[in-house]
Amino acid sequence: MSTRAEIVSSFYSQYDEDGRLERSRRGQLEYITTMEYIHRYAGKHSRVLEVGAGTGRYSIALAKEGMDVTAVELVESNLSVLRQNGKELENLKAYQGDATKLEQFADNSFDVTLLLGPMYHLYEAEDVNAAIDEAIRVTKPGGAILFAFISVYAIMYANYIHGNWAAGEAENFTRDYQVRHFKEQLFTGYDVVEFEQLFEKKPVEWITTAGTDGILEPVQKRSDFSITDEDFDAFAKWYLAIAEKRELLGNTNHLLYICRKK
Repeated sequence: MSTRAEIVSSFYSQYDEDGRLERSRRGQLEYITTMEYIHRYAGKHSRVLEVGAGTGRYSIALAKEGMDVTAVELVESNLSVLRQNGKELENLKAYQGDATKLEQFADNSFDVTLLLGPMYHLYEAEDVNAAIDEAIRVTKPGGAILFAFISVYAIMYANYIHGNWAAGEAENFTRDYQVRHFKEQLFTGYDVVEFEQLFEKKPVEWITTAGTDGILEPVQKRSDFSITDEDFDAFAKWYLAIAEKRELLGNTNHLLYICRKK
């Protein structure tokens, strides 16, 4: 049977991750919203760790702002793009590694830690907790940690509302509608409260949970979907104002759980 790393690497070796946050309005909104929240906790002189950095869209942007950025990426093809795109930046260091094992970094090393991808692909409780614990360990007391995760309900709306609902339901829920997590899903989704409960016994203080891309994932699949640059700019500004509304969180595809290390 394939390992988690093999499944994830196989997917990203055939997927254009480098353009994901640019080629659609949904991706653009995710990037705008995520950067807004990062900037609330990271300043020009912050030491930042991004785990699961992909091809470096966030790491490179933050390094260009003057931050001291360390990027860790599991997938070799993504890491190669990251290193190539960031090769001129002396304040950007990139390593291959797994979110569950950050032993190369000392305790209390970073002002801000970002996990903007690993939680999508972690299924076993042991691995989920290891990734959370490692992110907390390497962050300085008082430092912020941002964990991205996916709403299981948004997975259903985005991928199955237009057809094959029964198959999507069987993959993501048990017969009594409990959320399922297993590595062959590739992307695993959470109930928002379920994800927040992962941190109840961790040495962190919850700050907020926010959506990053709203309902754009299923909406942009409509053949008549269109939005001008002017309207999108207005929409993105409006979305930032309502991104933390609890009644909307289950509908957004990507979310951020933001906490502070005690």
